[in-house]
Amino acid sequence: MIGRLSGTLALKQVESVLVEVGGVGYEVHCPLTVLEVLPPEGGACALWIHTHVREDQIALFGFGTPDERALFRLLIAVTGIGPKLALACLSGLKAEAFARAVVDGDLKKLSGIPGVGKRTAERLVLELRDKLSRLTLGSAAPPPRRTAHLEDLQSALCNLGYRAKDVEVLVAKLTEESTEASFEGLLREALKRLNG
Repeated sequence: MIGRLSGTLALKQVESVLVEVGGVGYEVHCPLTVLEVLPPEGGACALWIHTHVREDQIALFGFGTPDERALFRLLIAVTGIGPKLALACLSGLKAEAFARAVVDGDLKKLSGIPGVGKRTAERLVLELRDKLSRLTLGSAAPPPRRTAHLEDLQSALCNLGYRAKDVEVLVAKLTEESTEASFEGLLREALKRLNG
């Protein structure tokens, strides 16, 4: 199985490149986000490769980083997502932005990718959210920002006598859930969880 190719960029096309390594040309399918950062033809290039084997063909898919390749592999493991649609996903959004959209459950952004409808976007979020929140794609998943309500909530709970460690864990969970409730709503939810 080919894991990485390093050689000369012999040909650059719309969806693929030809990388020449030791006199052999390898056709590699790449997302547009990777193609646009590759050097012009004749330049040196290196790609992280996913080798996709089917009964009737072997196809190579190239990525700029091991993390992008890992994201592609997660995508093709989703029900109904093949290599072509996975490539479209990574062409429509940079890997970091795609991962962020999945983790945030941003169906509008995901369904804006050609070939991805609302139902497919929902499936992507359902099947990949937990996996992508653990995968670090450079700056793909920066910790969610705490709102002023969440900061106030943490202070209020500590003032009510709850242990700082318990409060920190709870507020971190509420931050990850991207709750946009009022302070009163957050306080009710927090008290229910702490006392439940």
